[in-house]
Amino acid sequence: MLQMIAREGDRLLVRECAYAHMTASSIIVSRDRKKTLMAFHRIYNSWAWTGGHADGEGDFEAVARREAQEETGICDLRLLGGGIASLEVLPVWAHMRRGQMVGSHLHLNVSYLFEADETLPLHTAAEENSAVGWLDIRTLADAVTEPDMLPIYARLLDRANNC
Repeated sequence: MLQMIAREGDRLLVRECAYAHMTASSIIVSRDRKKTLMAFHRIYNSWAWTGGHADGEGDFEAVARREAQEETGICDLRLLGGGIASLEVLPVWAHMRRGQMVGSHLHLNVSYLFEADETLPLHTAAEENSAVGWLDIRTLADAVTEPDMLPIYARLLDRANNC
């Protein structure tokens, strides 16, 4: 990740860098740490964390927060742990998006942990997800159909329990 940043610089902040670009994601937990807020992602056909592309923004916490708000409707997010919780290099396989082919590439992802009130109203972002909901952490593996993401979620949820 550091080598790509050194080589590409701010170019990684935009999607026009076709082979890799920066993204920010978040795991959102309930106050009692028994549930996590996820969106049912249309492209991956799975329950997933919230997140998205930097699109020119260098403040990754702001990106993660914006994406969480856009995808779930939750505006009152409390940052846990004081900053970045994890870094990931995630492969994204070729897929169609809005009628256009998107080639395989890497997401250089910066992850954050947030806490939210599970009684607040939720909404879906129709272009990206078909559902939003609080999932029981104990049964998360039954809801997530991307097996490669489960260890990442588990690691971040464990960190959230220590905040």
